[in-house]
Amino acid sequence: MGKEQGKEEVLEKMEHAAKESEEGAAEDAGSAEDKLIAAQEEIAGFRDKILRAAADFDNYKKRMERDRNAAMKYAGEFVLREFLPVVDNLERALAQGVVTGVAAEQNLAALLEGVQLTLKSLLATLEKFEVRSVDSVGKPFDPNVQEALAMEASDVVPASHVLSEFEKGYYYKDRLLRVAKVIVSSGKAAS
Repeated sequence: MGKEQGKEEVLEKMEHAAKESEEGAAEDAGSAEDKLIAAQEEIAGFRDKILRAAADFDNYKKRMERDRNAAMKYAGEFVLREFLPVVDNLERALAQGVVTGVAAEQNLAALLEGVQLTLKSLLATLEKFEVRSVDSVGKPFDPNVQEALAMEASDVVPASHVLSEFEKGYYYKDRLLRVAKVIVSSGKAAS
């Protein structure tokens, strides 16, 4: 009987271990399902965050493009605003020419003074934006910054030097904005 009793005890222990194993496996399966569900919920949350971030970035790109287009469209606004006082001064100068009851000579002098002041204001505004004129008169002719319109004889200005300007040339910063149109000396006149 000792052997049979030992066998029964072993069988009972084995059944007990099998039951515990099945219960543990069921708990592990339940736990794995819970973990899977939690992981899927976490993935859904990350997916939602990624979609929101992508939408935010797309909106940001669109907003930046709109801002860039507006900046390009109105880029000259500041420059043009600076020129409005020059227009005002020209209008005032012209208004001086219309004043009645003033002697024509006085009227002409006032008009000339107004135009001179306006030119000074305009040149100061151009200088603000780093626009400067090409210095040509009396200098050697330079085809890189000057365009010769004609040649004239001169006893004062040496040959191949600029005698006079028809139209001034201008630089914008370090770039040539417009060439100077000049008359070049051909040297002394033939006698």
